[in-house]
Amino acid sequence: MKGWLGRAIGIGLLCALALQVQAFPDRPIRLIVPYGTGGITDIAARILGPRLGEELGQQQMVVDNRPGGAGMIGFGMAAQAPADGHTLVLATTALAANPILFKSIPYDARKDFSPIGLVGVVPLVLVVPQSSPVTSIADLVALAKQKPGQLDYGSAGSGSDNHLTAELFNYLAGIKATHIPYRGGGQVMTDLIAGRLTYVFATMPTALPFIGDGRLRALATTGQSRSAALPNVPTVAETALPNFVLYAWLGLFGPAGIPAPIVTQLNSATNAALKHPETAERLRTIGLETKGGTPQDLAAHLDRELNRWADLARNVKFELMEQN
Repeated sequence: MKGWLGRAIGIGLLCALALQVQAFPDRPIRLIVPYGTGGITDIAARILGPRLGEELGQQQMVVDNRPGGAGMIGFGMAAQAPADGHTLVLATTALAANPILFKSIPYDARKDFSPIGLVGVVPLVLVVPQSSPVTSIADLVALAKQKPGQLDYGSAGSGSDNHLTAELFNYLAGIKATHIPYRGGGQVMTDLIAGRLTYVFATMPTALPFIGDGRLRALATTGQSRSAALPNVPTVAETALPNFVLYAWLGLFGPAGIPAPIVTQLNSATNAALKHPETAERLRTIGLETKGGTPQDLAAHLDRELNRWADLARNVKFELMEQN
């Protein structure tokens, strides 16, 4: 009797799972953006979201901005959501870097998420106000050495790409500056333009409009080669720090435990959305190099990033913070 009952329960669970997968998605999908509006994560989500929804046969995908806590509020919400594929999060470098910055984190980056797909990578651009006397990296480094600790740089929050790139640059350039964290990329640009910050390593889509209209001056980009969006702007590597190459990245995750067939469906839809000509072109115009690939590719990328920032922390002594 017990054997028969166990088989019946097992069959029932398989049938329930099959029905769940067959019905997916049966309602709008929530795409959590762990930052405020105006930054690359928000912009990319609003470009990718509608196409991803169409690929899934679900016309509505709701972008849900949940800023704060260096992305941990949004990451934590995603990790705790039902594992049915209807809640996703567009993650950034912060998912991999927060362990070196904070005393406690309400999730495990390796265990509490289901990787879906690597959306893309984008170089950052070092920018200063147009009114600044700084016109090159050499000028910036010289000014920082004249005024140690008196310059300040902004970021979209502790653990953001802006923060980590600036810290690595400062370490390698041998300078000290004060970090001013914000709750999103938009306000950083506002204060930089107003001259309340000295410099920012900004993501391309956040900075390009202000570079184009002359309110910000681009000093260098962080990619392997010059950016097609700013072909006249040199890289950090060619002007100041050889081998300095750094990209921001965006990856789509869901909570751990999403059934494998749903992960496959989400991954296929993500790859299709990234290959759609209109969506791909819009992402390219904001400086994003689309990637795609398998869930396993994203898992391997996250693992490399976790290891890379852990290695950096052995050389750059970040002060551990409480979640803000």
